[in-house]
Amino acid sequence: MIPARKGPTVAVVGAGAAGTLTAVQVCETAARRRTPLDLVLIDPAPEAGRGTAYATPDPRHRLNVPASNMSCYPDEPGHFTRWLCRHGEPGVTGADFATRHRYGAYLADTLGQAIVRAHGTVAVRRLRTRAESCTATPDGRVELHLADGGRLTADRAVLATGPAAPRGDWAPDALRARARFIALPWATGALDGPLADTADVLLVGTGLTAVDLALSLDRPGRTVHAVSRNGLLPQPHALTPAGAMGAPAGLDATSLAGLRRTVYRHLSRAVRTHGDWRPALDSLRPHTARLWRSLTPGERAEFLAVEGALWNTHRHRMAPATAESVSRSRTARRLRLHAGGITGVRVEGDGPVVVSLANGLTVRAGWVIDCTGPGPRPDDPLWRSLFASGTAVPGPLGMGVATREGRLLDAGGRADRPLFTLGAPRRGELWETTAVPEIRVQAAALAQELLAPQVPAPRAGRRMRRGPHDAFGLALSTHAEAAAAHRTGLDRVLKVRAGAEDAFARAVALDPGFALGHAALALLGHECGADVDVPRALADAQRCARERADERERSFVDVVTHRVHGTDGDRALLRHLDAHPADALALAAAVPTIAFSGINDLDRTYALHLVERTSPAYDGHWFVTSLLAFLRQEQSRFHEAGELALRALAAEPASGHAVHALAHVHYESGAHRAGRDWLDAWVSGRGRGAVHRAHFSWHIALHELALDDPAAVRKRWFAQLAPGRVTGVRALVDSGSLLWRARLSDSWRGRVPAADVLETVAREMVERPATAFTALHAAVALAAAGDLAALRRLRDHAAGADPVQREVVVPLCEAFAALVEERFHEAARGLDALLPVLRKVGGSAAQREVVEETLLYALVAAGRCDAARRLLDARLDRGSAPRDRRMLAALDSAPAAADLPSPQSRFRP
Repeated sequence: MIPARKGPTVAVVGAGAAGTLTAVQVCETAARRRTPLDLVLIDPAPEAGRGTAYATPDPRHRLNVPASNMSCYPDEPGHFTRWLCRHGEPGVTGADFATRHRYGAYLADTLGQAIVRAHGTVAVRRLRTRAESCTATPDGRVELHLADGGRLTADRAVLATGPAAPRGDWAPDALRARARFIALPWATGALDGPLADTADVLLVGTGLTAVDLALSLDRPGRTVHAVSRNGLLPQPHALTPAGAMGAPAGLDATSLAGLRRTVYRHLSRAVRTHGDWRPALDSLRPHTARLWRSLTPGERAEFLAVEGALWNTHRHRMAPATAESVSRSRTARRLRLHAGGITGVRVEGDGPVVVSLANGLTVRAGWVIDCTGPGPRPDDPLWRSLFASGTAVPGPLGMGVATREGRLLDAGGRADRPLFTLGAPRRGELWETTAVPEIRVQAAALAQELLAPQVPAPRAGRRMRRGPHDAFGLALSTHAEAAAAHRTGLDRVLKVRAGAEDAFARAVALDPGFALGHAALALLGHECGADVDVPRALADAQRCARERADERERSFVDVVTHRVHGTDGDRALLRHLDAHPADALALAAAVPTIAFSGINDLDRTYALHLVERTSPAYDGHWFVTSLLAFLRQEQSRFHEAGELALRALAAEPASGHAVHALAHVHYESGAHRAGRDWLDAWVSGRGRGAVHRAHFSWHIALHELALDDPAAVRKRWFAQLAPGRVTGVRALVDSGSLLWRARLSDSWRGRVPAADVLETVAREMVERPATAFTALHAAVALAAAGDLAALRRLRDHAAGADPVQREVVVPLCEAFAALVEERFHEAARGLDALLPVLRKVGGSAAQREVVEETLLYALVAAGRCDAARRLLDARLDRGSAPRDRRMLAALDSAPAAADLPSPQSRFRP
């Protein structure tokens, strides 16, 4: 029996935000690298993640950073927003400000998920106690002495202790000894007294802590006084953020005076350009640490004395809802601000505290609460022991502790002990280091540092063992079990069989560091509507590719990144195939077929050239033969396409691509009866395991529609395409479009259940689709449902999306809206103009034909019968269809448009 590898022990002292973010990154990095690890979290709190900041249950306490900038992952900004959407807040956006309590739950849940994903690699323990001291061991490790009498030896320790407690040295001893003085307002039960009565309260400090307490303590009959040297509250965030600004030139000024001039000019420019100073200040955030380090100690001290308060009130802002509540309290004079220091305190027995202020006022308060903010440096037993032994020393200007890239410096300026910190203790080194956007970056870097020594270096002269490969001989940077799961997923994609998503998910569960598996999941979620958290899968793929992937795998991750983000994805895919023609998943994504919409601008001739150029890498494989069959039918070479499809099916009877090609051969050549019968038999037999079985049913229904058999269309729709049987993107592409086409040709009488179809599709997919192909079918379904408001929201989304959506989907939505509103002439003009560019959305000619059929309807409704006849003649030239002959006969037999059935009277769903 092979013994399990023993990993190092990493201790994280503190399980608030900083400790949780560190633990998340350590778990996920170790899992990706398959590095065994013991992770120990030391904190007395009942739940990880909340700490002091996020333990408050008061719903009035909101984050002071919008959700889009509060993700646990610096490279995945939408993670927190998506979590909120999945946990009871579906309408939330990145611009919203969540409650602090919800954010604590998010941190705890994210840590739990990271621990689950790392199971088998990382062993996690929670010690519900405090670390009170730390000593070195002879072998270079550290030993933590715990408050419960236990000891823990760790190879590395992260001191994630958060902000220091307020010192409260402004308060005289007589006040500090009173029960009505609250030194630590966030301690459990600290506010029970002031919450239970209505006596006036004095808050010493006017920062964000004071704001939260003012909201909690606000009630009729009470005045909350808040005093600070400047009497300034934090500024509010803008209700509607202005545009972003880049950082100004001149940030490399060699003096504080020069830097000050540059920043004030930048602020003035922002006010002139945007009417708001906030974009200018926000543009400095990525540069703040570098600028702070560039200042001399004297300049740093001058900045703190002159601009410190101004910076804090403008940099650390209130949520708009919080600012509105504070404004109402001030207007009602239940909250009063005072500028100046405290000059005297008189304690009158058990009665109120009488406080004299520098402005000459006297405040009689039942409670005095210290809201002055964190102390200059950590001052708990653990840190005191480190300072006393010289293992740690105060940071610049006495703020925080001295570190070098997060590693503690000792009294000799050395960083040779395995002790690390992040967040507030690095304030002297970085200045801005207490907010999640900064802490999460430090946590990610710290995880790399903690695990860097565990990456084994290859031995000199050692031959690398041949690793696993896919079915086409391409190397896979993973172990055999994950590679087998990946091969299964790829096989199912190429056959268009169900289970590909599950197989790829199994591959990354077996090896969380397998970049190609994550990228395949992201691709399926983005382009095939698979139930995948696409941003998360893509972020995982990118992280893994940076750590363990060959050039081909990194290139594929780059392709998926471009396609998901809508930035040059087509060119990236073509470049990838030039270098790696045997990458079957990339080839499948490039060629528009049943599984993928393909490259938007890929001319069918070039698509054929692409498949032919890459085919030598596949040596006559049935998959490439199936693709060739589909492309030949797109060239109207139906006989050749049919032969290729049958050849592929002889080699692999389950090839969904070959079946799909043959279905198009039958439809485009007008062989509707033969096509219906052959495909119906396949769907009932081998097609039962097809992932896009609904699409094959749609093809059969198209034959029935062309055969002018409304009863068969209706029967098939309810049996195989109705909501409950089909959901997600297939409901849009197949069920919704078929309803619309049946309605247009008068083959569906009565209510059109398009709204039922839309209810089975995520609103995000309908109104904010990722691809132009999905957007086209969303527009069709919305038009069928008569939902003008959603159709306009889709148009607005498309106007800000990729170039194809802007060029095609925006005017398509406008034309459909005109049709729903019975502006038929306008609808016909818009649809007719779109036909030449419609190919850019991808998909097949049969799928895009829905726009042509909508145009035909609009022409008839507008009374343009000659144009409708020409269009029907062209359709019949392509392939015979009893439905089209019936419609043409109706036009030919009508002496005028008025003699035709009135479409206006029967258009509305």
